[in-house]
Amino acid sequence: MAKKSLVNRQARREELVARHAGARVELKRVVAHPDTDPDVRAEAVRRLSRLPRDSSPVRLRSRDQTDGRPRGMLTRFGLSRVRFRELALRGDMPGVRKASW
Repeated sequence: MAKKSLVNRQARREELVARHAGARVELKRVVAHPDTDPDVRAEAVRRLSRLPRDSSPVRLRSRDQTDGRPRGMLTRFGLSRVRFRELALRGDMPGVRKASW
């Protein structure tokens, strides 16, 4: 189980990413466009750098939905490998069964 502080930090980051997504996309579009005036581009880069670091989607981490484990994620199920195996062996996941050949 992940520490509550790390799960809470992740939730704060998700909220920041959602709040600043529109501004970040607009500024990145201005910076990336080849016909943008250099002064306008420099101002857009400056404004982009003033946004909170945690508002970047790159800083988000996939976590297990049940216990917050950050590694070994199976994104299709939203679970870590440990939790997935546990639930599959107990038969709590419909349509999933242990392979045998």
